[in-house]
Amino acid sequence: MNATKINSDRISVKVKRRILIASGIILFLTAVVILFISPFAKYLIQKNSEKWFGRQVKMSWLYLNPLTGNASIKNLKIFEPGGDTIFFSAKELSVSVALLKILSKSYEIKKLSIDNPVVWIIQNKKQMNFDDLINKFTPKETEADTLKVHHFNILRISIKNGEFHYVEKSIPIDYFIKNVNIDSPGKWWNVDTVAIKFSFISGTSSGEVKGNGSINLKNLNYRMALDIKKFDLDIIQQYLKDLSNYGRFSANLDASLKTTGNITDEENLIASGMISINDFHLGKSPDDDYVSFNKLVMIIKKLAPKGFDYDYDSVILTKPFLKFEIYDHLDNLERMFGKGGADIKSVNAQRSFRFNLIIEIADYVKVLAKNFFMSNYRIGRLALYNGSFQFNDFSLNEKFSITANPLNITADSINKKNKRVAIFLRSNIKPYGDLAVDLSINPKDTGEFDLSYHLRKLPIAVFNPYVITFTSFPLDRGTLELNGKWNVRNSKIQSDNHLVIIDPRLAVRLKRKEAKRLPVPLLLAFIRERDNLIEYEIPVKGDLKDPKFNLWNVVIKLLGNILIKPPSIPFISHVKHVESEIDKFLAVVWTTRQTSISPAQKEFLTEMHDFLKKNPEASISVTPEEYEAKEKEYILFYEAKKKYWLVSHKMDGLSLSIKDSAIVDKMNVKDSIFVHYLTNHAGDSMMFTLQERCNAFLGKTSIQDSGKNKSADSKIVEARYSQLVKTRENSFRSFFKEPEIADRIHFQKAVYSVPYNGFSFYKIDYKGDMPKNLKKAYSQMNELNGNH
Repeated sequence: MNATKINSDRISVKVKRRILIASGIILFLTAVVILFISPFAKYLIQKNSEKWFGRQVKMSWLYLNPLTGNASIKNLKIFEPGGDTIFFSAKELSVSVALLKILSKSYEIKKLSIDNPVVWIIQNKKQMNFDDLINKFTPKETEADTLKVHHFNILRISIKNGEFHYVEKSIPIDYFIKNVNIDSPGKWWNVDTVAIKFSFISGTSSGEVKGNGSINLKNLNYRMALDIKKFDLDIIQQYLKDLSNYGRFSANLDASLKTTGNITDEENLIASGMISINDFHLGKSPDDDYVSFNKLVMIIKKLAPKGFDYDYDSVILTKPFLKFEIYDHLDNLERMFGKGGADIKSVNAQRSFRFNLIIEIADYVKVLAKNFFMSNYRIGRLALYNGSFQFNDFSLNEKFSITANPLNITADSINKKNKRVAIFLRSNIKPYGDLAVDLSINPKDTGEFDLSYHLRKLPIAVFNPYVITFTSFPLDRGTLELNGKWNVRNSKIQSDNHLVIIDPRLAVRLKRKEAKRLPVPLLLAFIRERDNLIEYEIPVKGDLKDPKFNLWNVVIKLLGNILIKPPSIPFISHVKHVESEIDKFLAVVWTTRQTSISPAQKEFLTEMHDFLKKNPEASISVTPEEYEAKEKEYILFYEAKKKYWLVSHKMDGLSLSIKDSAIVDKMNVKDSIFVHYLTNHAGDSMMFTLQERCNAFLGKTSIQDSGKNKSADSKIVEARYSQLVKTRENSFRSFFKEPEIADRIHFQKAVYSVPYNGFSFYKIDYKGDMPKNLKKAYSQMNELNGNH
């Protein structure tokens, strides 16, 4: 019994020993395998990577555990085909595979984690830098059939602190995002939907994007919630270069959106939330905007194009600015985008192989807005606040400029179910005037509306660049008013439009070659009524697509003026009121570049001198109101023409005679030879205006600031302008030389503005009622100046 027990114990010890030895050997072999399989696998992958993947792969370390299915790669680098440029890199890539499930034909990645990946996506027209990988790893039909019987699961995907670069060589585009974090619970083989959570920031500027959602990989339906904060849209600038000859863009985006839709069907979208585009600037340069606004905010209750549902709480645009300029050739927008948008059309025609984000966004906006007017649209509040719309015309012999500022447009409760929608426009006109427009429209039919408008207190002298160009006679007085009412039904127009020009007067004709010589004084004699008033009714009828202007009333009124000259009773009091507003102070008007006193002004100043001499207690205050911009423009043109004359005639400034000066003064500033010379001298294709080229020809200096007017002028122009201002003051003071009178002439600080009459002038204030003889002399001076 004891022997049997002893033998049994010995066998048990031997078995245990063998098990321990076997276990030790297995553990040793496992350790050896784990220890050596990792560097061996690393060696095989790096050696055969180009054969297996078509790309070189490098790494600093590979850990591979065939027992647990865990693997980890340190400092992974995948290169572009046949080159040393990195396509993909990661600080660490780790994966965990469920090995036992492979036996049941299930392939499951329990976890995939990538730390600090850097990805380069490079496009050259249609070709992408990862096309070779897609072609290599896309299963063939026979392989696809075999794979259908297998199940693939990937349960947890995590990307931390990534960086994604996008390069488009043909445009070119170079953009990237960083701090990319993506987290997903993964996808089961029998579930089509993948959930995802992500965040990233701009790599080139500022801004953050966060979001979460899901996508059905079978039908491509998606759900997404986005939160965007001050995301810089600087990538638009790079695409703008593809569409334009020049230009600068900047803006940033805020958004909080919830959307559902389908990737392949753009109209299949339901969205709600807020979108805000901020600090938008588009123009020639960062300092020269063509279009800009402070903020465009859209608060969306529901946007569903396919369901014909557009429900907005509000659409608010603040501080929009639009500048439209006409040059000798094309306008500012055609200069940027080609004649008729030729550059945009050219890129659009190449869309099959050339992607442009701006065009894609524009087309998507069109898709979203396509059904708007067919839908039951609703906008709680539509508003444009503090806008500024500027028009400049440089194609004339001098610059014309007018601005609507501040411009405000408001409308409440825009709803297709309403019978009427009211829209109100109010704006000041710079330099003078104001505009009011009231519109009541049927939201179901844009061919049915009532419109009333009133343009008031607009000085006709503002149109002098046109008037001088086509007649040679500048205007130095007069106010334009235009009002009317339109009633449109079924697109048929019934309207009355009333034009009134109050007290138009002409200044002395400019004797220049470029100015036409129409007999304007004779024309004014025909069209003016009594009280120096021009008044016409201009009915507009017909269809919105083909309006008819009834000019017979104008012709009949013109004949009546010639034969009868009837008084216009309703406007007599208004004319007198306007005249009293204009004549409530004395003024000595200076035509552009005028420095000497005219005969009519001489008589008035002599009368003023006599009045001061007879009344030792009296004194006057003189405030120069300088039309600095126009004076400098005239000086600029003269000095540029003079320099050109001296160069072309090989003369110096000292040898310039009075006759030569007169020839230079009358020279057409748009003379083709002169303009060609300036263009060649400027050597800058971005100088679109004659003013810019003249400044470059004379030599620019730093920006000068007089009051609120800022302009980059040459030193010569600055010097000549200062001399002109001083000479005018000396000419005026020369009539009051006696010490006892000179001390009672008080010059005030100059005011820099656009004067109502279109010319610089001296505003003369006298305390108390104006003496009759002085007022009479002033009236005679104005009559002599305006009786042309």
